[in-house]
Amino acid sequence: MTDKIKTTIYEVAKMAGVSKQTVSRVINNRQDVSNETRKRVKSIMDELNYQPSAIAQSLSRQKSYLFGVVTAGLRFIGPSRTLSGITSMAEELGYGLLLKELASFNSNNVKPLLQWFKSHQVDGIIWAAPEIEDNRYWLKDMMPDLDIPVLFITMEEQNQVTVVTTDNFSGAKAATEHLIQIGRKHIGHIAGPLDWWEARQRKLGWETALKEAGMQVSEQMCTLGNWSPKSGRSAFLELLDKFPEMDGVFVGNDQMALSVLQASLEIGKEIPRDLSVVGFDGIADSEFYCPPLTTVYQNQDELGRVAVAELASQIEHKINENIFVEPKYITIQPELIIRQSS
Repeated sequence: MTDKIKTTIYEVAKMAGVSKQTVSRVINNRQDVSNETRKRVKSIMDELNYQPSAIAQSLSRQKSYLFGVVTAGLRFIGPSRTLSGITSMAEELGYGLLLKELASFNSNNVKPLLQWFKSHQVDGIIWAAPEIEDNRYWLKDMMPDLDIPVLFITMEEQNQVTVVTTDNFSGAKAATEHLIQIGRKHIGHIAGPLDWWEARQRKLGWETALKEAGMQVSEQMCTLGNWSPKSGRSAFLELLDKFPEMDGVFVGNDQMALSVLQASLEIGKEIPRDLSVVGFDGIADSEFYCPPLTTVYQNQDELGRVAVAELASQIEHKINENIFVEPKYITIQPELIIRQSS
């Protein structure tokens, strides 16, 4: 058998009795080739163990089959789950990934990063780093000059870009409404850092549910953590100190909720008799907390998969119709999972 390293498209064409252009058409799945010729060429390619050049294919198809992916905080559960979804869907669609992790969540020095992706001829970019403080300020100035699609995950709606996000507001509202429905009268909130858009949306969902139920809302009913279990503990003890009548609490993520369960046990509060607890994220471990945690499950794997599918669709429109697709705001609804903590 001929060594695949040495086999060329010319050898395949010669053995199949066709032109090099015909072999190229078969490789690129063109329709202007008869079934008989297609089968013969593919048979010869298999016999010679011929592997087409990815570079040559990308040139002929006007595509590199590469996505750029920008992420941050892969040590956290959410970004890593989203990246898993991006990776699996890209594999299904035949795309490779070039990954860059930002040094910090609020990085704004993105021009060199975008230029690096463009120099590697990516077909599009998925911006999977969360929206924090003003780390999107560059959009207005730089987006008009980009000639490739850029899709953002988890951020506020903007009219010039496509966004795929979990509906944090609706999830938080559903969590708080659940606490109201089971008879809790004094419902507090432990928020994530409010420079995060997601944390602000979850706090707003909590506030809205209380107001719609005709219940009081005040700042003494809320404290802040930084998503970590350690911060959740101190935020919970602070909240109890200023809101001692609290009988229900919506916690901004499951990791902070873990410390609420632990601290409650230590100070003699029985869950859910004395305090009902609801988290957010739906991490796999939450089912095995003690007691098992009621939580709002956000499917971050699906978030990544939808982002890749949408970006691939936009790329096809750009190539086939030479137009950019109108920006979309795609929201994925989370699911309230009720367990023993409430």
